This record gives sequence, structure tokens and C-alpha cells, in this order.
Amino acid sequence: MKKSILSLILLAFSACLYAQNTNVQSEVKTTVRTVKDSDGERKIVKTEELDKVQDVELKDANSKSLNKEMKLGPTQVMSKVQVTVDGVTRYVDVDRSAYYTYNGQRYQVMLDKVGYVIMNPDTKKQLGILRETSLTNHYIMKAKNKISSGYFDGNGNLIMETYDPKTDTMIIEKAEIIRN
Repeated sequence: MKKSILSLILLAFSACLYAQNTNVQSEVKTTVRTVKDSDGERKIVKTEELDKVQDVELKDANSKSLNKEMKLGPTQVMSKVQVTVDGVTRYVDVDRSAYYTYNGQRYQVMLDKVGYVIMNPDTKKQLGILRETSLTNHYIMKAKNKISSGYFDGNGNLIMETYDPKTDTMIIEKAEIIRN
């Protein structure tokens, strides 16, 4: 009995010796957006979790001085975006919801249950859909009689590539993000 208690105390003490000291800062931002369109009213709940983790070490751990200086390691930032649309919850890397211009017209890209919807913000009419493929940041866009492959460039613009069977070429089109 004495040996088991002693071994438990020793085990707890050794676990404390090898614990990693870290500074952790967590931030959660929740945004609720209500969208009214021809299908009715629906709520989009977006929760962004941002964790910043930084290791804390001692500058001179082996010195015999009592007051030792801290040395902060590099900060690691981890972000998760959870989106709930019409009761369906999913995680997205980057929320691409924004207003875009294409051929002089203004369009709105909004999250839906499985991807994005392209809307005319004035009439609230759905013009197309974007669905993510197995490739990172690549989407299939379907609008009227047109199916395109698309991706978001480094500036946030939507680049769409469509095959033209008449000319046997790829047509590249760009919808530019509107920055406020």
C-alpha cells in the first residue's frame, strides 16, 4: 500500500517536471446573418475560433540564479470557421462570402448548406452555385447552361475557366472582389 502511494506521488511529480509551459490566447467570434430571399428567411451562423499558442521557455535554464528570464517561442495561429446554414453545420477554411463584380454587374457570393450560392443582390435571385471539389480551393460553378471550373486567387478574386467546344479553347473569366 505504501509503495503504491509512493509510486503515485512520484509519477505525479515527474509529470509536472516535463510539462510544457505555453501562453494560450483563444478568441471566438460569432456572427448571425439573416437572409431574406424568394425562398423565405434563413439564418447563417458563422463561428470563428482563433487560437494563438506560444511556447514559453527559460533563457538560461541551467543557471543557478533564482530569477530567470523567459524566452518566448514562435506564435502558432490556428483558425477554425464553423458555419451553420439552415441547421446544417460544416467547417470551412476561408469564408469567401462577399460582393463581386463581373462584366460591370455586381454579384453576391453567400454560403449555403454545401457550398456557395451566387445571387443578384438587387433582385435576390439565385444565379448559380459553387461546389467545392476534392482539390483545395477549387470549385465547380453551375449557372444557367454553363458549367465552369473555378478557384479564388491570392487577392480573393474568383477565376472561372470554361471550355468552349466551338473554338476548342478554355475561356478564363475573372470576378473581382469588392473591397470596402
